Amino acid sequence: MALVFDTDFTPAYGEAHEVSPNISRLTVNNPSAFTFHGTNTYIVGTDHLAIIDPGPEDDAHFEAILKAVNGRPVSHILVSHTHRDHSPLAARLKQVLGAQTVAEGVHRPSREYHQGEVNMLDAAADTDFVPDIFLKDGETLQGDGWALTGIHTPGHAANHMVFALENTGVLFSADHVMAWATSVVAPPDGSMSDYMASLDVLLERDDQLYLPGHGGAVTNPAAFLRGLRMHRKMRERAILERVITGDRTIMEIVRAIYRDIDPRLHGAAALSVMAHMEDLVGKGLVKTDGYASLEGIYSPS
Repeated sequence: MALVFDTDFTPAYGEAHEVSPNISRLTVNNPSAFTFHGTNTYIVGTDHLAIIDPGPEDDAHFEAILKAVNGRPVSHILVSHTHRDHSPLAARLKQVLGAQTVAEGVHRPSREYHQGEVNMLDAAADTDFVPDIFLKDGETLQGDGWALTGIHTPGHAANHMVFALENTGVLFSADHVMAWATSVVAPPDGSMSDYMASLDVLLERDDQLYLPGHGGAVTNPAAFLRGLRMHRKMRERAILERVITGDRTIMEIVRAIYRDIDPRLHGAAALSVMAHMEDLVGKGLVKTDGYASLEGIYSPS
């Protein structure tokens, strides 16, 4: 199935927009090549609330959230993962609202660091965040008038978790599945094998609407997930074919298969290729001297 991205999205900075019954979305004014128009924060409930992904430290967004809350009690602040565009504002909101913070866990890499390895996404990590409640995979958080179940979906980040709003068909898919683009998967912060396994976990569910961390809703999740899975498998095959036909470095592969994208995004593309390459080396389809790295020399096994 072809994967079709939807970039039709109006952020409406500073304003809460109802996207589903008892769910409002606010978007932070932090647009970039990685965040699209900005990070989405969701407010769940009517009289007693939960906040999902408070976002980065941003005064205007902080005030917009308080305006949307409008004095109603907030019991929990849920964080999908600890990248700095999602979690830092949790601390200030917790202090003001008296809510408990909830997440799968603290920030950590998807695997141990190789000797001399540098995490290219290290600056994006919010290592200060420690949740009050460590939500287990499949565990349900009960609120007043709502219930959210956490599903651990590592790949984009080791502690990435999506949240299903029980009895609604709505899943807050954060950065794992987004309508506007594929998720960045960059080792050691992320893992392509984990990411693909997490897609399979979501394919076993029957959610009807995804509300992601950036951009608009995914309105046909099952079809989109199948397309996303096929897209990743085709990209893996394209990388393997480039190695078989003679490309030996990641940047050679990037210039070949990402030739139509903005060259400013080639760095991010290289991280994605490295994630696939790490997976291909792990499967025994490609070989390199030592571990997979951005500077490695690759050849067919």
